[in-house]
Amino acid sequence: MIYFSAIPSTQAEDENTLQIRIATFNIAMGLNTEGDLYTRLQSGEDKALQKVAAVIQMVRPDVLLINEFDWSALDSTRLFVDHYLNKPQFGNKAIQYSYALTDEVNTGLDSGLDLNNNGKLADAADAWGFGQFHGQYGMAVFSQFPLNLSRSFQFFKWKDMPGALQVMNADGSFFYPDEVREQLRLSSKSHWDVELTIAGQSLHFLVSHPTPPVFDGPEDRNGLRNHDEIRLWADYIDPNRAGYLYDDSGIKGGLAGGENFVIAGDLNADPVDGESSRKAIGQLLDHPLINSLCVPASAGAVQAGEAQAGKNLEHQGNPAFDTGDFNDEYVGNMRIDYVLPSASLKVTACGVFWPAPDEPGHDLIDVSDHHLVWLDIEI
Repeated sequence: MIYFSAIPSTQAEDENTLQIRIATFNIAMGLNTEGDLYTRLQSGEDKALQKVAAVIQMVRPDVLLINEFDWSALDSTRLFVDHYLNKPQFGNKAIQYSYALTDEVNTGLDSGLDLNNNGKLADAADAWGFGQFHGQYGMAVFSQFPLNLSRSFQFFKWKDMPGALQVMNADGSFFYPDEVREQLRLSSKSHWDVELTIAGQSLHFLVSHPTPPVFDGPEDRNGLRNHDEIRLWADYIDPNRAGYLYDDSGIKGGLAGGENFVIAGDLNADPVDGESSRKAIGQLLDHPLINSLCVPASAGAVQAGEAQAGKNLEHQGNPAFDTGDFNDEYVGNMRIDYVLPSASLKVTACGVFWPAPDEPGHDLIDVSDHHLVWLDIEI
C-alpha cells in the first residue's frame, strides 16, 4: 500500500495534465437547533467555523464535501464561502469556491412510523434518518469547477435492493413490521451523484454519509443499514449490478461503464476495527473498479493513538490511517472517512489533515472529532 502524510503541491508535473485535490471533511458541528448554523454563518465570527475554514485553507482542495453541514431552504453554502472561506483565517490565505451545492436530506424528516419500536411516534429516531430537525447532519459540496446534482437517491427503499440485509430479532422474527419494511428508505441522509465538469471532462463525485453502525440494539439495525448504504455505491458504479437502482426522478440503473468517479464521505466503517457489519467498507476497498492503493495517513494520528491509549491499544488496524478521534475508553480512533477514486484515475498523493503537536495546524484539529481527508488525481 502507498500512503502519504505530508501535503505536497497540487501542481502537475506534465503541463498537459491538471492535478485536482478532492477532500471530505465531517465538521461535526453538533448543532441541535434548526437555523443555528445559518445564524452562526451570518456572523462571520464564529470561532469553530473559523477553524473549519482555516483547515480547508491549509489543505486547499479544489473539490470538497462537507458532512454535517445542516441543510435548510436558506443559502448557507454562500454564507460559508463569503463570510469564512473567502477571508483569511488564523493567518491562512483565503480560498474562493465558485460553485456550491446542497440539497434536502432524510435526517429529521418524520416518517410517521415507529422506526425504533419504542411504541411512540415522532422521536428523532422515527425520522427517515436520525435527526432532531429536518436537515440536521446534512451535506454540502464546494467546487472550483462547474457542477450539478445529476442524481439523488434520497427516496430509494431498502427493500428494493436485491438481497438486502434483513433486521431480525433474536427469536427469528422481523424487527420491523411489514408496514415499515415496505416504506423504509435506505439512505439515512442521501446519496448524491454530483457531476463535475473539469477541463471538458466529466467526473462523478459520489457523496453520502451512512448511519453509524451503533446506537441500536442486538438486532444491529444501524449496522446492517450502514452496510447496505455503502453497498449502494458498490452497485452503482458497476453496470452489471446497478440495474435495480432507481433515483428520485425514477431513472433506473447506475453509472455507464468507463465513467470516472470519486466516492467520498464519512462512511462510518473501519476496515478492521469498530462495530461495522460484515466488513462493510470492504465492499468499496476491494472493489475491482476502485483504486484504493493510496491510503491517506498522518503522523498526528499515530501520536494521538499512543498518547490516548485506552481502546486504541486493542485495535488491529494501522493507527496512521485513522481519521476519527473518538472516546478512548469505549471506541478509540478509527478510519471512517474516505476519498476513493475509480481505477481509471491516476492518483499522485493522499493524506489526512491530522498534524502532530509539532506540525503546523495542530491547534486547529480540536474543531471536529473527524479530520479532513484529501486525495490528488490527474485529469
